[in-house]
Amino acid sequence: MRIRPATREDVPVLAACDFSFLVTREAVPPFEGDWLTHARPVEPYPKGYGFDPEEMEAYVADDDKALFVVIGDETPVGYISLSAGWNNFAFVDDIAVDAEWRGTGAAQRLMQQAFSWAGQKGLPGIRLETQTNNVAACRFYLRQGFVLGGYDRHLYEGLSPGTREAALFFYRFL
Repeated sequence: MRIRPATREDVPVLAACDFSFLVTREAVPPFEGDWLTHARPVEPYPKGYGFDPEEMEAYVADDDKALFVVIGDETPVGYISLSAGWNNFAFVDDIAVDAEWRGTGAAQRLMQQAFSWAGQKGLPGIRLETQTNNVAACRFYLRQGFVLGGYDRHLYEGLSPGTREAALFFYRFL
């Protein structure tokens, strides 16, 4: 596997990937100490965030943004999109790996590229957002040296009134 900057030609290949995942647990407050050990089991359900090709192409052409792909078997199997945030942190706008390539180190390589990109830009760190129903991602971010900076239990209410899903904000200082 290798990482490289994405091209416009990579976008349709990424659009064909399966970035969905199965939710089997949800993190619950309080988000202190070893908070992920208290994640509660839920009736499994599939979750996906969608993929917008036009949005991804915008990352290729913008100097304040970046789109990197991880190549597996000669084609892109995952990506990370980054931007320079208003608070001078790099922001991971999205990171995704095709379901068949999870557990191969692809996400870790993408995250290492994010650290490198932020360092080259002279940014003090990286921030990202995920949700309480993406426990696997939370575990991954913690293993990559991120810390939980806070949460917002109402962020998704406008999209899904009554949702139990809360936003979790992670930071990694360089």
